[in-house]
Amino acid sequence: MAPSYDAVVVGAGPNGLAAAVELARAGLAVKVVEAAATVGGGCRSAELTLPGYRHDVCSAIHPLGIGSPVFSTWPLEDFGLRWVHPDLPMAHPLDGRAAAGVEGGAAVLDHSLDATAAALGLDGDAWRRLFAPLVDRWQNLASEVLRPLLRLPRHPGVLTRFGGAGLLPATALVGSRFAGDAAGALFAGLAAHAVLPLNSLATSAVALLLGSAAHAGGWPFPAGGAQSLADALGGYLRSLGGEIETGRPVRSLDDLPPARAVLCDLTPRGLLAVSGDRLPAAYRRRLQRFRHGPGVFKVDLALDGPVPWSAEPCRRAGTVHLGGTMEEVAAGEAAVWRGELPARPYVLVAQHTPFDPSRAPAGRHTLWAYCHVPAGCDVDMTDAIEGQIERFAPGFRDRVLARHTMAPTDFERYNPSYVGGDISGGVSDLAQLLARPVFAPHPYRTPRSGLYLCSSSTPPGGGVHGMCGFHAARTALADLF
Repeated sequence: MAPSYDAVVVGAGPNGLAAAVELARAGLAVKVVEAAATVGGGCRSAELTLPGYRHDVCSAIHPLGIGSPVFSTWPLEDFGLRWVHPDLPMAHPLDGRAAAGVEGGAAVLDHSLDATAAALGLDGDAWRRLFAPLVDRWQNLASEVLRPLLRLPRHPGVLTRFGGAGLLPATALVGSRFAGDAAGALFAGLAAHAVLPLNSLATSAVALLLGSAAHAGGWPFPAGGAQSLADALGGYLRSLGGEIETGRPVRSLDDLPPARAVLCDLTPRGLLAVSGDRLPAAYRRRLQRFRHGPGVFKVDLALDGPVPWSAEPCRRAGTVHLGGTMEEVAAGEAAVWRGELPARPYVLVAQHTPFDPSRAPAGRHTLWAYCHVPAGCDVDMTDAIEGQIERFAPGFRDRVLARHTMAPTDFERYNPSYVGGDISGGVSDLAQLLARPVFAPHPYRTPRSGLYLCSSSTPPGGGVHGMCGFHAARTALADLF
């Protein structure tokens, strides 16, 4: 049978949509097949608590969305995407003796590198020396880091600068560069996005990437919800002639229409499930060794007013990291990797409505918060998360009107790609960054001709940037078209 399409993409998350767009931009006939009722994957929004309160189901803040080498060049604004920039990208409140030495009671990640450095006092010069060379060459850095590592660098200077510090464990870098609690806490909070113990190699790379993104382009979010980004990608794809079919689960590659190329926005486990015995046994064994990391427990809240943060900078920040000092953040993340639940977890908070009031009724607010937990954990972490918020915002609980929670098992039911609640597509330690999903110069290509993997289980990994899909599409184009 002649192919009905040049390419079919399984899964309409940011990477699947990015792959489809890139193929359609090349003039191919493309169809996206999605099991859920809407496109989006990790970029969906819904009224999770009360009518009129619009919450982001998964991703909420998108520093690598606005900084993506592809999203930033595609005309997504023509399809409804509008980025909202909070007054401050991020604040990290401190308490006790640590807070006493910090103006405003919080370490602040400002849009301005100079303003951030000035607020860090004695550590300001060290922060500036660490980040300035990366911020000044952000576009080159992003293009190098957001692609497979097993490639000759196009910008070796900035990549060498990034790698020299980035390969260090975050605890080691903080110990060698900073003297005060504020800079250490700020850096540790950034590094904890790696979902690894902070004494692991290359955890500094995550902090350097996210910190540089904040100083170069900010940590914005889509007006109206993360769904707006997915909808813009879908709209752009349709304008190029691409098709999208939602509400269609794919249990086997036999469920798909004929096509010269199939790109799967799935984890290795998902690819194994739909491909059956089409892949060689040796390659299947390699995929089976792919490792997933801890899960997340998330709380969405409807509030009758803004969060009453004690530290004024937190009221102006879109993202707030709750975890105290570097030592406390590191202890909490290490406990999770031991399979334990920290009494005071590191909590990531996103507050949209102070900057985008369209997401809640007039005068009301939403709040998005999660912490890391062992994979598959079924313990309710609501009290622990809210306790951390209350610690830095006394009286917060009095403002809660309704809440919605998602444990790791809920995340996996919502999206089977979130194995055990792992929202990053697999562990992102140094070994698995090099072998993602297997050690190969072309990690998107499978041994079966025309079958590709384009999810966050491929380079460059987790985050809403679309680059996994983009690179997979470019590989397919080079191979077949």
